[in-house]
Amino acid sequence: MQAITLMVQGTTSDAGKSALVTGLCRYYKQRGDLVAPFKPQNMSLNSAVTAAGGEIGRAQAVQAQACGLSAHTDMNPVLLKPNSDKTAQVIMQGKVLKNLGAKAYHAYKTQAMPVVLDSFYRLQGKYQRIIVEGAGSPAEINLREGDVANMGFAEAVDCPVILVADIDRGGVFAHLVGTLELLSESEQQRILGFVINRFRGDLEILQPGIDWLEQRTGKPVFGVLPYLHDLYLQSEDSVVQQQPKVQRDTFNIVVPRLPRMSNHTDFDVLRLNTAVDIQFLSNPNALHNTDLIILPGSKSVRDDLEWLRENGWEAVILRHLRYGGKLIGLCGGYQMLGTLIDDRDGVEGTPGSSRGLGLLELQTTLTNEKQLKQVTGRLLMTDSVIKGYEIHAGISTGQALLNPLIKLENGELEGCLSQDQQILGTYLHGLFDTPDTCTALLNWAGATNVQVVDFEVLSEQGIELMAATVKRYMRMPLLEEKCQAFLAGKKKAP
Repeated sequence: MQAITLMVQGTTSDAGKSALVTGLCRYYKQRGDLVAPFKPQNMSLNSAVTAAGGEIGRAQAVQAQACGLSAHTDMNPVLLKPNSDKTAQVIMQGKVLKNLGAKAYHAYKTQAMPVVLDSFYRLQGKYQRIIVEGAGSPAEINLREGDVANMGFAEAVDCPVILVADIDRGGVFAHLVGTLELLSESEQQRILGFVINRFRGDLEILQPGIDWLEQRTGKPVFGVLPYLHDLYLQSEDSVVQQQPKVQRDTFNIVVPRLPRMSNHTDFDVLRLNTAVDIQFLSNPNALHNTDLIILPGSKSVRDDLEWLRENGWEAVILRHLRYGGKLIGLCGGYQMLGTLIDDRDGVEGTPGSSRGLGLLELQTTLTNEKQLKQVTGRLLMTDSVIKGYEIHAGISTGQALLNPLIKLENGELEGCLSQDQQILGTYLHGLFDTPDTCTALLNWAGATNVQVVDFEVLSEQGIELMAATVKRYMRMPLLEEKCQAFLAGKKKAP
């Protein structure tokens, strides 16, 4: 079996590549095809853990769900997790390889391509279709040499491409034509056509522009996708600011917006709960009438802890606790709550150690071996089921762990609850995703009017909505025809 491969590239980051790939994956699954997602290279601080204990981009885990598959490291063989503006942790086929600066990784890409192709060809032998997602834009001139994420990959495997652009940002025709013009002749030829995303308004007004674009480029517009106000798909990059309108007398949560915050999808269930008002704040002076503060995960815990102190968060957190407020630390935020963070080997940056906030009696030593696993257990305060995943470099020890928060399915104890019941910490991501556990934690924090939000149902609804949008607004028979013509041309080529 050799899969039919189609790649989705975008004119910019956040053009809608991930959502479109998700929709196409579910569309083809509904047709009965055996389909799998693939992203050669991803740069994101939102990652997922596979059942086998590998780490991939969260978007590919969602796309695997759309295909009815368990996530696999072959679906995203290269993952870059930024430590700072200039360095990133390089993860190959699910495992940490090393930390590299931007220049060093640019030189390393020639070694990354064989890894990418190894994963791709393994998938290609198992599935009928592979829907590939590009990264950023294929027209980033400074990144084209040795490219493994966009046209470099498409050329290597000789697959067709569709180009998506976000009309809500403005300049959609300039984005599409400009991107096309900056590509080589062979790259231009493999672009089958375009998709215009996030359109609001009357399509008849847009039609003259579509006609011009098709005449100018000789390539069709396969679809104009509407702006989906009710779409929920887990975000790969930036924190989603939009929140459903909250009701009166809401429960107020504040998350410090750490510069290197990771896995902010932990808060999606809270953001979608109309009984909760959750804010991501950089400035602690904007914090008012807060019931709960949550310290999120971090890719560089010591650097983000220093940022907290420099920006006045430590004093605000202590005042919040003095007035009876509740505090949760998740993963890196959990490590910050202890007395010491020791990174003598420079796992996350410059070797050294940092004094923690001293709110829990525990110490953390960062280790080169990352903890990666999916877990199931029970929240000890209510015996409710909890499901999540661990993804951290570090081992925590200390007296605080004698009052654990969670009992895992394997019998291990995890996390802790302070003696005064005001502070809890855990390494588990996805803490709020199970309705009963989310309700229990919000009740512990003082919420009295909790609305149940089922994360799994929401996720499926988002995937189904994207599939229905693809089916309704895209010219799928034309896309199929163009794909087949491209494949026929490959067979005729000498």
